[in-house]
Amino acid sequence: MKKKHRMEVAPDREQILNLVREYAASALAPREFVPGESHAPVSGKVLDGDDIATMVDACLDGWLTAGRYTTAFQRSLATYVGARSATFVNSGSSANLVALSALTSPKLGERALRPGDEVLTVATGFPTTLNPILQNRLVPVFVDVEIGTYDAVGEQLEAAIGPKTRAIMMAHTLGNPFDLDLVTRLCRDHDLLLVEDACDALGSTYDGRRVGSFGDTATVSFYPAHHITTGEGGMVFSRSPLVTRQVESFRDWGRDCYCETGCDNTCLKRFAWDLGELPLGYDHKYVYSHIGYNLKGTDIQAALGLSQLAKLDHFVARRKENFAHLHERFSGVDGLILPVATPKSDPAWFGYPLTLADDLPVNREDLMRFLDARKVGTRLVFAGNILRQPAYRDIERRVASDLANSDTVMTRSFWLGTYPGLTTDMLDYIADSVIDFVSGRVTA
Repeated sequence: MKKKHRMEVAPDREQILNLVREYAASALAPREFVPGESHAPVSGKVLDGDDIATMVDACLDGWLTAGRYTTAFQRSLATYVGARSATFVNSGSSANLVALSALTSPKLGERALRPGDEVLTVATGFPTTLNPILQNRLVPVFVDVEIGTYDAVGEQLEAAIGPKTRAIMMAHTLGNPFDLDLVTRLCRDHDLLLVEDACDALGSTYDGRRVGSFGDTATVSFYPAHHITTGEGGMVFSRSPLVTRQVESFRDWGRDCYCETGCDNTCLKRFAWDLGELPLGYDHKYVYSHIGYNLKGTDIQAALGLSQLAKLDHFVARRKENFAHLHERFSGVDGLILPVATPKSDPAWFGYPLTLADDLPVNREDLMRFLDARKVGTRLVFAGNILRQPAYRDIERRVASDLANSDTVMTRSFWLGTYPGLTTDMLDYIADSVIDFVSGRVTA
C-alpha cells in the first residue's frame, strides 16, 4: 500500500525574513565586556536583524547583480549627502580610482585631465587616495599636514599650485573635513578639478553641508570599519550628468552604453550608432569609449547598505559621543596632542587621533605594544609620510615642502576607536590604559 504524501506549503517570504531576524537578534547580541579579557576594538561593524534580513531578501530575488536595492541605495545616499548622483562600486578604493579616472575622459573636452598634469595632495594619507593619481599617469604634488587637524597646511597648498596643476585630491582625514573654503576657492580661482575623498567621513559636515557634496567627484567607503557597511563597497558622487556618465563607464568595463543592468536600448538607437572605426550600427552594448574595469557591487551588498543607511544618523551621533568622552578623559594629560576639528566643521569622527609630544619620553611602538597586550585596538594614521613607504620611494612627484609634520605623524601619531559598538566601559578602559602608560604608572 503506497503512503500518501502530504503537500507541504512553502513558507512565504515574510515568514522567512522574520525567522532570520529572530536568529540574528540572538547571534549578534553584544557580549559582556571584561577588561583585560575582552577586546576593545578600534573599529567594527554594527549589524542587527534587519540588516541580515534585508540581505536575505535580496538573495530571495535571485537577481544578485545590481538591481532594485542598488537603485534605491544610490538614490537614498545621494539625497543624504546632497549630491546630484551616486554610483555604487565594489570598494572605497575602486571608488577613488573611478572618481579620478572619470575626470580623464576625453568626453570632458578641455577640462579632462591628461598624463603629466599635476594633482595636489597631502603626504599623510592612505595609499588609495594616491594610487589613482599614479595609475592615471598624473603627477602628485605633496604638501605637509598640520598636527591636530591632520589637514593640509593651507599656505603650502596655495603656494604649491603651478602651471601644470589641474586638480586637488585629498581625504577628510579620520572624518575631519579639510578646509573646504580654501580648497573650493583655489579650485575656482585656478580652474582646478576637485576629487573629495570622504571615505572616512560619511556624515561629517562643513559649514552645515555634508562632505561628499563639494567635489566634481567624491567618494565614500563601506568597508566594515566605516560609518556604514556593505561588507566591501563604495560610492562615487558626482554633480555633473556628463561626469556621471564617465563614472559609470569606467566602472562598467569602459563601455559607452549607459543602460541599467538588465535593460536594453535605453537610447532607442542601439543598432544605429556610428562610433570610431566600428561598422555602422555596431551593437552599442559592445562599444567601449574608455579603458575601464568591472567594479560593480552586488544587490546583496546594496541591500545591506540601504538597511544601514536608516541607522546612519544614530551611528554618527554615537561616534561624536564616543569622541567627546575620550576627549574629556585625555584633556589635561601632559604630553598628548589632542585632535582639533577644522573651523566650520562638525566631524563624524572615524577615530580619535593622538600625537605624542616631542618632549614626552614615550616610544609610540612601546605604547602600542602595551595597548595590544591589554587588548586595546589601535591604528596608525595610515601610511604616515607615504613617500617613505617602499612602494612610493621612486614615483614621479613634486614635493612642495619638507614634510616635517608628516614625519612626526609617521613616528608619534596613532588613533583609537570611536565606532558605535564601543561602550562607556570600553572607552574608560581604553583611556585608562593610555593615561597609565604615558604618565609612567605602568611600563610595557
